[in-house]
Amino acid sequence: MKKNLTQRVVIIAIVTIVGLYAVIGPRHRPHLSDFTPNGLKQTLAENIHLGLDLRGGSHLVMQVKTDEYLKTLTQGTAQSVQRAAQAGGYQTQDVKWNTDNGNYSFTLPVTDPAKVSDVRDAMPKKVDLNDWTVSTSGNVITWSLTANAQRTLSEQAVEQALKIIDSRINAVGVAEPTLQRHGAQSSHQILLQMPGIKDPEHVKQLLKTESKLDLVHVVSPSSPQPVQTYNTEQEAIQSLGGTVPSNRMVVPYAEREEPTASANPNSNAADQNKPKKWVVIEMPPVVDGSELRNAQAVSQSGRGTDYQIHFQLKPAGAEKFGAWTGANINQYMGVVLNGEIKSIAFIKSQITDSGEISGRFTKASADDLALTLRSGALPAPIQYLEERTVGPSLGADSIRAGVKASLLGLTLVILFMLIYYRGAGINAVVALLLNMTLMMAGLILFGATLTLPGIAGIILTIGMAVDSNVLIFERIREELHTGKTVLSAVDQGFARAFVTIIDTHVTTIVSSLFLFIFGTGPIRGFAVTLVLGLIVNLFSAVYVSRTIFIWLLNRRGHRPETISI
Repeated sequence: MKKNLTQRVVIIAIVTIVGLYAVIGPRHRPHLSDFTPNGLKQTLAENIHLGLDLRGGSHLVMQVKTDEYLKTLTQGTAQSVQRAAQAGGYQTQDVKWNTDNGNYSFTLPVTDPAKVSDVRDAMPKKVDLNDWTVSTSGNVITWSLTANAQRTLSEQAVEQALKIIDSRINAVGVAEPTLQRHGAQSSHQILLQMPGIKDPEHVKQLLKTESKLDLVHVVSPSSPQPVQTYNTEQEAIQSLGGTVPSNRMVVPYAEREEPTASANPNSNAADQNKPKKWVVIEMPPVVDGSELRNAQAVSQSGRGTDYQIHFQLKPAGAEKFGAWTGANINQYMGVVLNGEIKSIAFIKSQITDSGEISGRFTKASADDLALTLRSGALPAPIQYLEERTVGPSLGADSIRAGVKASLLGLTLVILFMLIYYRGAGINAVVALLLNMTLMMAGLILFGATLTLPGIAGIILTIGMAVDSNVLIFERIREELHTGKTVLSAVDQGFARAFVTIIDTHVTTIVSSLFLFIFGTGPIRGFAVTLVLGLIVNLFSAVYVSRTIFIWLLNRRGHRPETISI
């Protein structure tokens, strides 16, 4: 018995020390000031992650415009089919697409009606058309996106947007954000909560920023002549004969579009911003943004006001880029970002896996652009449906109210246990205080976020913990009334109450798991604290409480005939 008691005491001591350190232990190098009352209070506040309703911050509900994604997909697939048909030697007219009223389709007229079947059968081998159904009418081939494919692609767009938003938010440094699907699945909505962020405008702009990067061939006479630019878009179109073919595109080009007057007070922004020109580029691009491996903002020549973005390509993209630049020496290459030429370079020799975007960016804009390039382009535009800002004062009021409720409930429970169960009530109080400590330690160690419903879960856990002690103590009383000895009554009381305690805890934990799986943020916070508290309670109310009884019954070396309960 003594050996068993020593083992129990050691286990309880280790668990208690670890729990206390998790709750009040500083996360930096300890200092004496950390263990003063104010220091402990500050450390506790730093260790516990508070949710939006307690800390304050921003609440955003956004919608992924999947219809725009499907429109872009339809147009891109249509152009790819036309290019593939022309590359195969088939004569076709311009492709046309329809993206109205949820109908996503495109038609390709074939000049020679006898070649319609050949074109229809050849296209799936050159272009991915697995999600499209095909039909023919005369010399016109029609591809339509199936309803099932529309649903699948829309879901994929939302999931991809979630991943990209998550990477951008984490890179900004938002602590403990909540990012998840919101509303019905068909609504394609996303919920973003950012504790501690009082002004979400910068984050909103960063999330909406597009980052479509293409490396393209700029159509221009070869060296030594300069790159061919046009003063107007119409002038550039006229250079192509009045219409833009499917393998060409007219895009704007300006060496500098971002004022730097704020970065350099002595500079003249009007002089720095050159008039916008227009250039003709070849389509499709040589390499697109999906082949990007990394992007970093760097200062040009060590100057602190002008920045550019250096980027590196993945191996597959570097191989394609190297082969193309090697075959196009003395040609011009353009860096297209979001539909605009940002820089044009003359190819003197083969280039493989790296390049740069110049333009004398400010540090902030260069960092933001590099971040959006690294995280990738959003598959579809996002629209903000709801925005709320929770002030820190409201969160502080919630914390004070929650703490007061917890302390009041804890105090009343302690008084009841001491008055009704006398000496055994001290046992219950010790187990209850340990339960609270270990529950807070669990929240910290698992990185859980404490919300206002989470505080409600803590309060409910106090009642569940006391309920376990009440079951045990009442069973002990019943065994004593039957004439059993104190030692036998304690053993039988714990043994017979244990099944009931397990039953109540397991059923409550199962219910809480359903709340966690199907609930939203606040409900999940309640479920987390409740489950954690119930698991800890099995240790404190059963293991710790019984250890205290074992110590009391064996501390004088003889068997007591009575017990205060």
